[in-house]
Amino acid sequence: MTTENLSKQLIEIFLKEEDSFTDILGQLRVKSELKSALAANRHILIIGPPGIGKTTIAKNLAKLLPEITVNDCPFNCNPNNPICPDCKSLKDQNKNPATKIISGIQRFVRVQGSPDLTAEDLIGDIDPIKALKFGPLSMEAFSPGKLFKANSGILFFDELNRCPEKLQNALLQVLQERVATIGPYDVDLEANFIFIATMNPADSSTEPLSDVLLDRFDVTYMEYPESHNIEKSILDKHGTKFVEISEELTNIIISFVRELRESDKLERVPSVRATLGLFERTGTNALLKGKQSADFSDVHDAIVSVLSHRIKLKPSAQYLQSPIEFIKEHLKSFMERNNLEIADKSDAG
Repeated sequence: MTTENLSKQLIEIFLKEEDSFTDILGQLRVKSELKSALAANRHILIIGPPGIGKTTIAKNLAKLLPEITVNDCPFNCNPNNPICPDCKSLKDQNKNPATKIISGIQRFVRVQGSPDLTAEDLIGDIDPIKALKFGPLSMEAFSPGKLFKANSGILFFDELNRCPEKLQNALLQVLQERVATIGPYDVDLEANFIFIATMNPADSSTEPLSDVLLDRFDVTYMEYPESHNIEKSILDKHGTKFVEISEELTNIIISFVRELRESDKLERVPSVRATLGLFERTGTNALLKGKQSADFSDVHDAIVSVLSHRIKLKPSAQYLQSPIEFIKEHLKSFMERNNLEIADKSDAG
């Protein structure tokens, strides 16, 4: 299956289902831009802070893909148009290689960006054992990497800006020509997949993406949930409820986290994972106290543990107080404004 056929397949799905990405609530602009880019057979880079669903939306796309039949080989070759040497050789001999059926989610191959990731990890390398058997310059000695394992599917590259410059350069040909040159063999192999990458723009410890690499992508920017109600729906759908948590208490949890996101003192703000964490820790706090339902004291007791490490103060603020002090100060103000109390008032600050 070529990427053009894959795009046509996705267009049919998108036209049939108005909201194809049901695993992600809200994010209508991102969904629309993602559909448009994929329909146009474009590579897409999703930029946004951690914990907002970048990986989830990519996996959701994989679940939309139907089952397909591929050759039972490391390249997942299309039976009618094989790309690997073994399958091509069998076809030339009018022999049919064994096939297998793979589901949409099995067509999703994830690569985690890291500074020690190499081009060989992605494209493939010589297998020493096979090299002894077939010879070091034989294509039979080549062991494909994840790039080829994503054939006829989705190659999802999480945190693209964490990979070194050398690997970024190795991606240029693949993204532009949809082929990869296997260096030692001077052989070009087709790479038929959809490439979706993510990056966190606030991560300053990573490699900057070169202009020539960025030019291979269309970009969509993903933000935090658009509204209080959408974030509440995320908790309802994904949050584990250990005890009864009232709607009023749930709204308090969401409001506190969303207020932190609006603070002009923060350089890094808490994500949806923080909201989910605070919701679930509220429940377990109540559970371990032997209560049937949670109250604000259970939220209060979890806030520092869940949130203090998920924020980063701006330089102008971090010399005046620590993240823990900031959280406690903000909590005290929040409680006063919302007339909230806990049983032991001596712990309120």
